[in-house]
Amino acid sequence: MSSSKKFNVGGVLLDQPFKIRRLGHFGFNLSDMEAGRRFYVDLLGFKISDVMDYSKRATSPEQVAGLGDPNGYFTRYGGDHHAMVLFPKRVRDALGRAEKPGVTINQITWQVGSMSEVSHAIRWFNANGIKQQRSGRDMPGSNWHTYLYDPDGHSNELYYGIEQIGWNGHSKPRAMYDRGFDKPPELPQISEYEEVEQARANGIDPATGYRHVESLAAIYDVDGILLPRPFKIVRIGPVYLFTDDMARAEIFYRSRLGFTLTEEVIWQDQRCLFLRCNSEHHSLALLPTTLREALGLSLHTKSAALGLQLANYRQLKEAVKFFQAQGFKVSETIPLELHPGIDHAAHVFDPDGHCIQLYCAMEQLGWDGKVKPKELRNAKKLSEWPETLDVGSNAYAGEPFLGPWG
Repeated sequence: MSSSKKFNVGGVLLDQPFKIRRLGHFGFNLSDMEAGRRFYVDLLGFKISDVMDYSKRATSPEQVAGLGDPNGYFTRYGGDHHAMVLFPKRVRDALGRAEKPGVTINQITWQVGSMSEVSHAIRWFNANGIKQQRSGRDMPGSNWHTYLYDPDGHSNELYYGIEQIGWNGHSKPRAMYDRGFDKPPELPQISEYEEVEQARANGIDPATGYRHVESLAAIYDVDGILLPRPFKIVRIGPVYLFTDDMARAEIFYRSRLGFTLTEEVIWQDQRCLFLRCNSEHHSLALLPTTLREALGLSLHTKSAALGLQLANYRQLKEAVKFFQAQGFKVSETIPLELHPGIDHAAHVFDPDGHCIQLYCAMEQLGWDGKVKPKELRNAKKLSEWPETLDVGSNAYAGEPFLGPWG
């Protein structure tokens, strides 16, 4: 992968023919789908945008009988069609869709800036002998993409754009799925506007797609909006992964996908890497699998943690109280040293044992790409959180959430 060739990406010369801008969406394969849906939808507040019934792929009803909820759920916290995907692990395993041991993440999806970047990425991966799982355009979600595995078997997706769900909450109706592709598309393609116009001309009502219905009453005054929870998710990520081979994983994410190394931390004599794709301190962290037991994390998964950013510090504190009241243990499982750039974080576990990191702000890097000196950071343990933060915190830095909260 070492090459002096540069690629013109929107007028900027880069080492890859694409530029990852952000984590777009993420997913888990869950053994306990019923409890998982309650955790992510009812408690965390992700809204279901579409449902995929895996039982329809079975050769007979007996193949998936007794394996629990057979549905996969595409869920969102904002306008993107999905940000969190929940798939039924036991049903997928029975259908021959099992992942490698330790891989319970069904996708890590990174957004690039244009349709042509996806196309160029596909050709570049092919030219360099980098195997891709599949390329095209999936429904639901309508995102043009390509998938490839990292060295540990985690499925990474590069995509351009994604279906947006607007004020009425309806996703794209299934009658419009005729624009799905199972191979790299020819360019150029028609716009989303033209797709809708063609559907309308064919008598399809765009407002007949799935619409989420809340199961909890909106009883919390969340900074002026009544919501069913005392907090609002405004960003997904960072992703923390365990890897069996740090050197290979680093090459994959830096040389193949183009991430930038922000910071290296030595913890218990082990090298841990924090990588970014934009101005945030880290959008991805790589930790040696040998640290998994020392951290007290579940041995069934190589997902060390998934970060979810809440709207502000007050809401983060309220989220801790909310989950404690629901009977969940809220902890400091990931120590301060292993989330540099995030001063205040609390961790809660989903019913399958995946660690979810709740936080409210992340350090942003400026033009020189340098991190804040350690002596200027003000990271605090959960037991030491102050009532309020001072102006020197990382609060309100980075990309703002667009759109209403509810």
